[in-house]
Amino acid sequence: MHRLGVLLKSYEGDYLHARRMVASFRTHNAESLPLFIVVPDEDLSTFAHLAGGEVEVVGESALAVHLVDEPVSGLRPGYINQEIVKLAFWELGSCSHYFCADSDLVFVRDFRTDDFMADESTPYTVLVEDNELKVEPAYYREHWKGREEALRRIQAEVGLVDRRLLTCHGHQVFSARVLQSLRDEFMSPRGLTYRDLLAIAPYEFSWYNFWLQRSRVIPIEVREPLVKTFHNQTQHLEYALKRITPSDIARGYLGVVVNSNFADSYDPGDVAELPEETLARYVSPQVLARALAVQARQSMRRRLGR
Repeated sequence: MHRLGVLLKSYEGDYLHARRMVASFRTHNAESLPLFIVVPDEDLSTFAHLAGGEVEVVGESALAVHLVDEPVSGLRPGYINQEIVKLAFWELGSCSHYFCADSDLVFVRDFRTDDFMADESTPYTVLVEDNELKVEPAYYREHWKGREEALRRIQAEVGLVDRRLLTCHGHQVFSARVLQSLRDEFMSPRGLTYRDLLAIAPYEFSWYNFWLQRSRVIPIEVREPLVKTFHNQTQHLEYALKRITPSDIARGYLGVVVNSNFADSYDPGDVAELPEETLARYVSPQVLARALAVQARQSMRRRLGR
């Protein structure tokens, strides 16, 4: 059993993202940490050539007893199964701790065990309130309110009383000890499966985070997010306008994710594009034309001393 590994749950539709992620993993894996790529069995041939060295490709049938074949919480089976795999991967006995990575993650600097572990047996735990997202009107309207209601349900289920919502969106280091405690001390006495947890609220990282805060199975060594995630176009545009490069990002983060829901055609590794290129990506010609007209009027008023 490895003390620490990286878990990537993917599928054929995300293959190009996964291939890029694996390439960046190999470039920056300074201590030869293992990477486990779990995919549907029918996709094994697509991903097979990514295996080798520290990279192992695993068919998700290894966890078939937990997987679903129908929607849960209105989410398609594939989406729910990737959440289940993250929660259940520890049962395979491959790692005592594993960092859950997304296919659209691109590592931007070398990483080592001590980026993920506080000591020999204690992983860092990423916990944030995400208030910067709460104040964004579009994010609050489209995502925050529903997510907050779901997270409060998880808190209530596990018996965590806390006005804060200390959790993360992803890229957490999971501890097998915490996940075994979740199963044996919370799920089993109530007759719950992983599917049942996600039917209550489909947020696998918050089930882990809130149970850890409730149970204190391991010490909680808090870290800020290890990965810079652009949740929406506005956040990505802000970085571009500030001319923040991958080298700049690497001072604070191990990697970067540009959410593929709004940037499918964008290479997350190329965060150094010119501001005007990012503007062209997200801002319509009509808005750009209006902005130019306003700029012209402002320039005229300044010249006239008004």
